[in-house]
Amino acid sequence: MRRIIDLSHQVEHGMTTYPGLPGPVISDHLSRSASRDRFAPGTEFQIGAITMVANTGTYLDAPFHRFATGADLAGLDLSRLVDLDGVVVDAPGRAVGPSAFADLDVTGRAVLVRTGWDRHWRTPRYADPEHPFLTAAAAALLASRGAAVVGVDTVNIDDMADATRPAHTALLGAGVPIVEHLRGLDQLPPDGFRFHAAPVAVVGMGTFPVRAYAVV
Repeated sequence: MRRIIDLSHQVEHGMTTYPGLPGPVISDHLSRSASRDRFAPGTEFQIGAITMVANTGTYLDAPFHRFATGADLAGLDLSRLVDLDGVVVDAPGRAVGPSAFADLDVTGRAVLVRTGWDRHWRTPRYADPEHPFLTAAAAALLASRGAAVVGVDTVNIDDMADATRPAHTALLGAGVPIVEHLRGLDQLPPDGFRFHAAPVAVVGMGTFPVRAYAVV
């Protein structure tokens, strides 16, 4: 039996995704009541409006997020984002090093790192600087072995205390997109599923929310 597992957080008015960034403002551009004057009796529509920073909810980082000459959202190859063979790796501790991936074939695959940190979503604990992260060596290994995309269920793939952001630098520098703030990875098997996480093809932006999901 095929199952579809939603791996994305819902986006809600005013919520905090990343510490220090504003939450989205969700409103009506055209309300249902206002629309009634424009259409036939009994016909109404709602047109929504949202103002938000790109780093909201579960989102994908394209190379342009880190590098001015990197591919933006519109420049990403969909083959890196959808219908990918997926693999889940359990974090052995706070700092996820290369040994976690040493015996794993990651070439062309979506590599999802399961830390369990998503249980803190929408709580002060979620933004704790002691969150799990990928080390520079782990990111370099995944980049060199040709991972298609790398995802994490934590607030940042990097240690927030390291302002050089080595994981972002290694992966995005190699053209490997990153998906942060995943959820529900505990529902996935170690492998044998297909991963999907495509953003809107926006020109000149390097980050945008995705509806990430897995087909098991």
